[in-house]
Amino acid sequence: MELAHTRHGDPDTRTPGKLVGHRRYDLVGALFFGGRRRRVFTQLAGASGARAGDRVLDVGCGTGYFTGVMAKAVAPGGTVQGIDPSGQAIAQAKSLTRLAKCTFSAGVAEALDAADGSYDVVVTSLTIHHLPETLRPQAVAEMFRVLRPGGSVLIADSRPPATQIGRRLMRRHSPAMADNPVDSIEPMVRAAGFEQLRSGDLRPWMHYVQARKPPRR
Repeated sequence: MELAHTRHGDPDTRTPGKLVGHRRYDLVGALFFGGRRRRVFTQLAGASGARAGDRVLDVGCGTGYFTGVMAKAVAPGGTVQGIDPSGQAIAQAKSLTRLAKCTFSAGVAEALDAADGSYDVVVTSLTIHHLPETLRPQAVAEMFRVLRPGGSVLIADSRPPATQIGRRLMRRHSPAMADNPVDSIEPMVRAAGFEQLRSGDLRPWMHYVQARKPPRR
């Protein structure tokens, strides 16, 4: 396989993607949300269906921002595992996110290193668009696999700006996000076997799909 790069700054041979330094990624992320970052991710945590005591997996955690928000959402008693292909991002996440029962390790979305039914909730934010289109359904299928029956998934990604000027500005900082086909998320989630789908938008740019793995019958 051709040497691939992750979005956060170091090479990974498993998941192709664009190389972006993790410090620059955090800066762009803060600017991207225009001062609403904390509010948006708190709302996403609420939409995920996570409750106190839940076991959560954050796929493509980057430097751990959403992982930390989820850790607070499932306290007390809950645990959150953040995974990312980038060793640099994981090191930064460990340094920045010093919360009890919040851990980080290397891993790729399309081949999760977890047993079937290991988690109550799986979340991922601003990650799907970094994966090649051929790997996206496989990544969603892996999220389905590692969830317990009745568990919930939340996939959040950026909705492209509505205006041509907005898309032009977005392409300067993150070309993949400027033309991100977020409408393809819901069909992938449904095809993976999830039920009770619901979706929503959070200002300024986020779109999410939340769904549940069917309970055992």
